[in-house]
This record gives sequence, C-alpha cells and structure tokens, in this order.
Amino acid sequence: MSQSREVKRRIRSVDNTRQITRTMEMVATSKLKRATDRVYAARPYGDALEEIVRALHDPSRADRFPILRVPETTRTAAILLLTANRGLAGAFNVNLIREARRLLAELRGEGVHTELHVVGKKGIGFFRFQGEEMALQKTDLSDNPDPSDAKELIDPLRIRFEAGELDAVYVVASQFRSAMSTPPATNRVLPIEATGAKVDPENFILEPSQDDILNRLLPLYLRNAVYRALVENTAAEHGARRTAMKNATDNAADMLEKLRRTYNRARQAQITQEIAEIVGGAAAFE
Repeated sequence: MSQSREVKRRIRSVDNTRQITRTMEMVATSKLKRATDRVYAARPYGDALEEIVRALHDPSRADRFPILRVPETTRTAAILLLTANRGLAGAFNVNLIREARRLLAELRGEGVHTELHVVGKKGIGFFRFQGEEMALQKTDLSDNPDPSDAKELIDPLRIRFEAGELDAVYVVASQFRSAMSTPPATNRVLPIEATGAKVDPENFILEPSQDDILNRLLPLYLRNAVYRALVENTAAEHGARRTAMKNATDNAADMLEKLRRTYNRARQAQITQEIAEIVGGAAAFE
C-alpha cells in the first residue's frame, strides 16, 4: 500500500512539472516568433549597409575618419559577450561562455591585453565566480532589443578605438540559423575590414560626397552590426529554451507512462493479495 502511495505522489509531481515545462515551451514559442520576425527584418538592411560601407572603405582616409584606422599590431582588445539573464535554455549560455573563454585565451596567448564586457546575468555570474575582471556588466536588456541598446554598447568602444585606446573589438553572440541551430560565433567589428568591391568615382556619382556618406554611415554600420547580434542572440535564446522545454516535456511524458505502469502493477498485486487473503479466510471457516 505504501509503495502505491509513493508512486502516486511521484506521478502528481512529474505531471505538475510537465505542465510547467509545457507552458514555458508555449511562451518560448510565442516569443521566438516575434524574435525571428525582427531577425529577418534586420538582415536585408544590415547586408545592404555592410556592402556600401565595405565598398567605400579606404584605410587611407583614416586621417579624416579615425574609425577606419587599421592598427599594425593588436595590443588591446575589447570582447563584448552577449548572454541571457535566465537559464533553462539547454547549453545556450554554456556555449557562449565557452566561446568567450576560448577567445580570451587566444588573445592573451598572443600577448594582447583584453577587456571583457558582459551582457546578461549568466555570463556575469560565471566570470564573477571565476574572478575575472569585467569592464562592463549589463543586465537590463529586454527581450525586445532596439538600436538604442546597440548604440549604448558600441559607441563607448568606438570612441576609444578612434582615440587609439583599443585596437580591436569583438562581439561574441549566437548565430540564429534555426530554432534547432544556434551556434556561438565571434565577429570582429573593429577594425572594419575592406572586403567589398571598391567604388570607382568614374562609374558612380556620389551625392553627397563620399566623405559625407562615410561620416554618416560608419557609426550607423557599427551600431547595426551590434543590433543584429542582439536580435539574433535573443532569437537563439528563445529557440534554445523552446527546444529544452520541449525535451523536458517529452521526458516527463515518458516518465509518467512508466510510473503509471508501475502504479498499475503495484495496485494489481495489492488487489490480488487482498483476494487471496479473502479466499484464504473463507476457506478457514469451512
């Protein structure tokens, strides 16, 4: 009898857990839809902006545009790590932290002085436990990041890069390929790489001038690069959480099935024993 009661308590506990994980899965699915809409909306604009900036990029203009400076050697670098404020998202935060640690070890192995700027409670909590000094600790980003958040994160780093205090800026965030594929990636946003086709002044008429265009677009390009990282990282977080909660819900359903079979067998054995006792008692009176 006690075994049946214990199994029944476990069934109630697992069933309650399944309801919670199922609800969290539904919430994550709803948030994922809105997050992916922002990702798909940001990509075409970002790709076009990147193409224009890389085409107009010219390191010789660094005297007028310090943001185009290309250091001969990298002595100091800043790493901007994007993590989540909440857990229950599988290996999402672990993978991001692992990528940041790999980058830190690689740069420090090359003799580069590094600064760590961390967004999200999970990343902050880990590096604080490790005793790692952090130049920035930010936890107030919402699930709906906007360009002003990107501006707040990258503008101070851009100003320091232009002043020569930093030689490189890296962003560590998750790439959103699908809800099931969100690998961490490192993107060096500064210095800007010139990999696009150059603009030939004889083939194009630039209005306003090329300098005016660069003056407006270069800061915007950096902010947009960080904004894209924010929205993709947010979508990746929701995708990872939905997957984790779905797996938890499925596992709870499997466990419930096993527990119910165990309960039914225990109950059947108890009933069989009671019948045998009744039959034995009736036979004793004959």
